[in-house]
Amino acid sequence: MANFLFCSLDAALIGDIAWQVTEEGHDVRYYIEANSDQEIADGFVPKTDDWREDLDWADVVIFDDIWVGSDIGTGEIARELRAEGHAVVGGTPNTDALEEDRGYAMEILEDHGVNTIEHHVFEDFDAGIQHVQENPAPYVIKPLGEVQNVKRLLYVGNEDDGSDIVDVLRAYKKAWGHRMKGFQLQRKVAGVEIAVCGFFNGDSFVEPVNFNFEHKKLFPGNIGPSTGEMGTSMFWAGRNELFEETLGKVEGWLADEGYVGSIDINCIVNDSGIYPLEFTPRFGYPTIALQEESFESETGQFFLDLAHGRDPDLKVHRGYQVAVRVVLPPFPFDDEETYDENSRNAAVVFESDSREGIHIEDAKRVDEQWRVAGESGMPLVVTGKGETMQAAREQAYKRVDAIRIPNRYYRDDIGERWIDGDGDRLQAWGYLGPAL
Repeated sequence: MANFLFCSLDAALIGDIAWQVTEEGHDVRYYIEANSDQEIADGFVPKTDDWREDLDWADVVIFDDIWVGSDIGTGEIARELRAEGHAVVGGTPNTDALEEDRGYAMEILEDHGVNTIEHHVFEDFDAGIQHVQENPAPYVIKPLGEVQNVKRLLYVGNEDDGSDIVDVLRAYKKAWGHRMKGFQLQRKVAGVEIAVCGFFNGDSFVEPVNFNFEHKKLFPGNIGPSTGEMGTSMFWAGRNELFEETLGKVEGWLADEGYVGSIDINCIVNDSGIYPLEFTPRFGYPTIALQEESFESETGQFFLDLAHGRDPDLKVHRGYQVAVRVVLPPFPFDDEETYDENSRNAAVVFESDSREGIHIEDAKRVDEQWRVAGESGMPLVVTGKGETMQAAREQAYKRVDAIRIPNRYYRDDIGERWIDGDGDRLQAWGYLGPAL
């Protein structure tokens, strides 16, 4: 057994993994910086008020995000702690910048021979508008800096002449010009969207590799405002062409950085090639809960080995996995009055004693009663596994049906894209087999 110190230096995100490691019998302490999130994971995980005081106690320190308040910074802290001899799951200043500065991320990819989509970074709205008018095409708007976490600001254009992009940029200039320090315009490419995700131990990637499909829009059919994520489907495989042409090409760079943890690169894939879109140099949410659910080896030992630079000898479920995020009003928006009326302290009722496949996000346990915590309206992630994607879907949604929370909502189509053709297309294009 080992001592684990989990740190949320902004919002509380890692409570579920801290709970799973606690359930395995390890000693765990969890620190949360955000005042609004202090009660999250209460009753599930022991807490600490001063994470730095616990550094010498900890065998492993785990950071859940790149943000320290409104600025990136956990990578700098993780680097300092490693220099002091601590075992840390976390990034570096340069890997933090992969997410915060999309232009820098594309430079790193290009420097290492990875194909990228045409992209341009602008600090001035009028310059971006002029670019679209002079180069008419469908684009994607990706905000830079702090506001990139306001997911509804990411806009995927639909018009061939880019006219909708021009309209949205003009609106953003009025509404967000004071906070949006810049934005990236990326040419829109058609194909299958898939993320390649690997765990890195400071020297190399751990096998197997994770391949996952994000479902970011609020409503089924990929309609509505963008959220952080409404659900994920995934499978695990070896170092196939998708991996070798993306994360595989930056493996040496990550080793030079001393990166430790999960790193994900989201891509568009078609019969012409693989085109990376963006990095997530940290755990993904709810991706990490689904990854943990598919671990067949111990979670705590995995992170202990990862942080100490060892090969964790990861064993995973060999089929398919699906995660469904169960949310409450006003998610994905901020409205304190609506949250107070509909969601605060709401009871979570289960129809059976089984908690198989149930993962906490913004939840707490009071006198053995699960309740909604925090202020975001994201209490649970529910997962399922199966030999087929359909079987994984059926198990996940059967578990969702056995949970009672007033006013809950969720997407009922997680995993359908794979069944409806994404899986066949990836197989036909040859990306899922051995690397060439």
